[in-house]
Amino acid sequence: MYYVLLVSHGEMAPGLHTAVKMIAGDNEWVMSAGLHDGSSADDLAAEVKGLLQGVTAADRLVVLADLMGGSPLTTAMKVVAEMGLLTNTVALAGMNLPMALTAVLAGPDVELDLLAETLSGEACNGVEEFVIPADEDEDEDL
Repeated sequence: MYYVLLVSHGEMAPGLHTAVKMIAGDNEWVMSAGLHDGSSADDLAAEVKGLLQGVTAADRLVVLADLMGGSPLTTAMKVVAEMGLLTNTVALAGMNLPMALTAVLAGPDVELDLLAETLSGEACNGVEEFVIPADEDEDEDL
């Protein structure tokens, strides 16, 4: 089986999960958890462990996080390691909606190494400046 876990500070991961559901549908193999204000890393670890309870070492797991080195990613990866799931897990930080969608839409047959490379590209390609061309008439009025 193939799983995608989104983790973040606050509501970013659950909010991103909601957006992914709106676009790609509700998939039981996509999960999310956030480290909420006033909660501890132990609270997040318990939540992640609960989400991953059905995942086995034979499954493949993609973990997407908001920040490299942040508590959500390090806590989630500690749980992944404790559960013996590291062998078939790829983890990336800097998640955004294009990256999460690509992970979800890639499907269960995707190679994790190829997916990691693709997701890194999506993270960068998803950031673009939105430019509205100035109306030439506006310049003449100035």
